[in-house]
Amino acid sequence: MGVSTTSSNPAVPDVTQVFFRSLNRFVKPAVKAGLGSPLPLGLGAVVLESTGRVSGKAREVPVLGIRLGDTVVVSTVRSRSQWLKNLESDARAAVWFCGRRHPATASVQRGPLNVVTLDASEPSTSDPSTADPSSA
Repeated sequence: MGVSTTSSNPAVPDVTQVFFRSLNRFVKPAVKAGLGSPLPLGLGAVVLESTGRVSGKAREVPVLGIRLGDTVVVSTVRSRSQWLKNLESDARAAVWFCGRRHPATASVQRGPLNVVTLDASEPSTSDPSTADPSSA
């Protein structure tokens, strides 16, 4: 008898989900510290930060992304990814690379390959840590 990777019983966690949550506990801090970050033009690991559409809490997930200057492009074939749904609900996001948090605006394009473009070229007006102190 094989181990199921999905469950119809909500009380029984999906084996894949449990694996990635456990892995992310170790990967996320390393990526946020800058390990594996993409160069200004290249592929690398980033941490994507979004706001939970139901909870309103900050959610973080490490993903591979392609960086083109201040733009980071990430993708997934999983249409049920919660981070993807969160970004569709609220485009305000942040992306961690090179050991720093970069406020960004997300643009989601659905298809066989779901693509998210994160524009980190301008500071977010909703993040007080990036506000211009002279405007206060």
